[in-house]
Amino acid sequence: MARRKERELAPHFTSEVDTVTERDWQERLQEFDDANIYQTWSYAEVGRGLDNTSHLVLKEDGRIVALAQARVLKIPFVQIGIAYVRWGPIWRRSTEPDEGVFRQAVRALRNEYTCKRGLLLRLFPAVFNDDPPYYSTILEEEGFSVLQGLSSGNRTILMDLSPSLEGIREGMMPHWKRELKVAERKELQVIEGDQDELFGAFIEIYKEMVSRKQFVEPNDINHFRLIQAALPKELKMKILLCKSGDDICSGLICSAIGNTAIYLFGATSNTGLKSRGSYLLHWKLLEKLKQKGTAIYNLNGINPVRNPGTYKFKRDLAGSNGRDLQFVGRFESHPGNLGEFCVKGIESVRTAYRNAKQLWVRGWSTGQLRGQA
Repeated sequence: MARRKERELAPHFTSEVDTVTERDWQERLQEFDDANIYQTWSYAEVGRGLDNTSHLVLKEDGRIVALAQARVLKIPFVQIGIAYVRWGPIWRRSTEPDEGVFRQAVRALRNEYTCKRGLLLRLFPAVFNDDPPYYSTILEEEGFSVLQGLSSGNRTILMDLSPSLEGIREGMMPHWKRELKVAERKELQVIEGDQDELFGAFIEIYKEMVSRKQFVEPNDINHFRLIQAALPKELKMKILLCKSGDDICSGLICSAIGNTAIYLFGATSNTGLKSRGSYLLHWKLLEKLKQKGTAIYNLNGINPVRNPGTYKFKRDLAGSNGRDLQFVGRFESHPGNLGEFCVKGIESVRTAYRNAKQLWVRGWSTGQLRGQA
């Protein structure tokens, strides 16, 4: 089967691939409102290594207007595989229209990875269902189709941080505000920073929580610890820990790049379940984000059915300042060769393995509970 044909970029637009240095990438990334940790050089380097990473830069009249970092996975000894762009491309600037730039960015990505390299290209853009509908239309017109059957992680709450701190607090649900007041009356100490020792301390209580709740971790916390060590100072994740006496009772980790902060991890220790420290930590984080000028707090994933407790916590935190949204979806561009079928076959095996692992953990947890009854 023949590969797809490239589409010429609009006049004044050019693209460059794998010509940028790490320092330039990290600096340019911070110029965009929709910059995020998944598009940082360090995230790719720690994850799959730079040999499996590609960087595309889109320019208009010589000025950089969009970026995209792709994870590239190939089947050994053959030129077939997949290129995956998570929360990209990066193209938003608040002072400029972005529709045309978005079109040229996804066209350049398709030209490079689908047409030139013959890879199955998948995009997971940070575009939500309350964004203008033309983004989905552009993707369709540029040769992308919606990837069916992958709804996990597609729903989140975006919290508007433009009101004053008083307005943000007033917008919280009554229950959340009551719990925050209780936490503020307790003798709790908040520690914040980005050092590795704080990350290590957080992991200790995170492990306690995972063991207590018996769930399959959606992200490898140790993987993010390595990313933290590799990130430059200005892009490092924020770590907040809450102490009750000499013990750490709760903690959270978030990333604040561009104009959006992303809630990545939260945990409460076994001894800290009644401390309400998580309420105080989120409030202290909101104070810091307001000082920094962050516009949005992405609470990063909700599932009212599978995890109703976490959903309620996030919903009540955001209150009237929150928007319950869905990503418009994941999109893919087919290369028109046998690579697509090979990749999807491998993915089916990996999906079956992950599902079996989750069922094993749930079954083990149920057996443990029965054994304790």
